[in-house]
Amino acid sequence: MNKKIVVIDDDAQFRMMMVEMLERKGYEVYAAADGEEGIQLWESLSPDLVITDIIMPNKEGIETILELKRKNKAVKIIAISGGGRTNAQDNLRSAKLLGASLTLAKPFESAELMAAVVKLIGSETT
Repeated sequence: MNKKIVVIDDDAQFRMMMVEMLERKGYEVYAAADGEEGIQLWESLSPDLVITDIIMPNKEGIETILELKRKNKAVKIIAISGGGRTNAQDNLRSAKLLGASLTLAKPFESAELMAAVVKLIGSETT
């Protein structure tokens, strides 16, 4: 059975790039434009991993991480951020303190994303 990943990012182009990259590696990927939609997907799908941007409209990444961790402490989360109005490293440090398993600063290489995913949930061949 394929491992499921929910990708949450308000940047449609970046979100679709991540979805395509992960699908090519054999993962079953679902996309959401904000934390609210992402949490709904998480509740209905019980994915193996959530990848969430930090700066988003409606429900941003920190709130999303806190809510997911409240619902299930074992949820695996990769937080990503390009910064926005604040420093990306500050956002990622906060995300890590609040429960993100791993963090990546945008822009990142596809190899960095894949290494983080494999580290947390393994590859489709394992």
